[in-house]
Amino acid sequence: MKIMITGNLGYVGPSVIKQLRSTYPNAELIGVDLGIFAHCLTGAKVLPERLIDTQIYKDIRNVTELDFVGVSAVVHLAAISNDPMGNSFERITDEINYQSSLKIAELAKNAGVSKYVFASSCSVYGAAAARPKKECDDLNPLTAYAKSKIDTELGLEKLVSDDFIVTCLRFATACGFSDRTRLDLVVNDFVAGAITGGVINILSDGTPWRPLIHISDMARAIDWAVDRNHENGGIFLIINTGSDQWNYQVKELARAVALEIPGTKVKVNINAPPDNRSYKVDFSKFSEMAPNHQPVTSLAQTVQGLRDGLTAMGFVDKNFHSSDFMRLNVLKNHMSNNRLTQNLNWINK
Repeated sequence: MKIMITGNLGYVGPSVIKQLRSTYPNAELIGVDLGIFAHCLTGAKVLPERLIDTQIYKDIRNVTELDFVGVSAVVHLAAISNDPMGNSFERITDEINYQSSLKIAELAKNAGVSKYVFASSCSVYGAAAARPKKECDDLNPLTAYAKSKIDTELGLEKLVSDDFIVTCLRFATACGFSDRTRLDLVVNDFVAGAITGGVINILSDGTPWRPLIHISDMARAIDWAVDRNHENGGIFLIINTGSDQWNYQVKELARAVALEIPGTKVKVNINAPPDNRSYKVDFSKFSEMAPNHQPVTSLAQTVQGLRDGLTAMGFVDKNFHSSDFMRLNVLKNHMSNNRLTQNLNWINK
């Protein structure tokens, strides 16, 4: 069995590789990644890619049908992965997150791949805090990133067949310590602020809702999707992926971090303009369909893991918002040093 993971050199990839290697010890795991964030290792003693069989360094915009020969399942993680990057690179976000996602699916289907797992996002619900949103509810994307996820879902539905099963996992907001940790995510940011300055600055009034999921639980959900057949959800499935217990207001998250890191002060900007990106999500469908792959990591454990991981690194940078722990900064640094073009292609010197 061959499983391809695109975007494996990012934040979530190491957890996915670890999970799939555990479930499929004899499988051939193939990574495809341009390597823009490959150097952003955090506390890793060895490269997480040691668990895969083949690493292909390639822009997903340049993959061909030959890359998928013999592959059984594709796990598609590669993307411009958050709102700040999407807003700065709106055209490229559409090109990579939407157009390339469909191209990969088409090529994979033509090559005989039978399973396609797409990492979508609950951000498609946008401003929707009135009640937890189900998969059938109206969507309200507020960013280029969220729109790209919706466009991809719509495109993928047209490609499915009895021989090409597609699962779109609408993930809650990722969190947790990784071999390539990002700090441009709400819980991760709060823990970093608590450790380095003893303070959490909430830039909003703290009331927006966010569903969360630990990266190891994301990997377990992907494991389920790789194994899923048409008898469990049909040939095309969109499913909110997370836990009903993990719908939190931002101010609740800050308090949870402060509880695990004593002495932390929480500052709320009560005069901030409303943050329209607020949504609660209903994860009952995922609970019913994947009972053996439910999230198991608690918020307290997540905070503790981040605290311990960053502390072990000797992390003390109070100016981490200007560092390579923020993915947009990585792109800007590559470009300012003439390593990347404006189209996010490597410059070969």
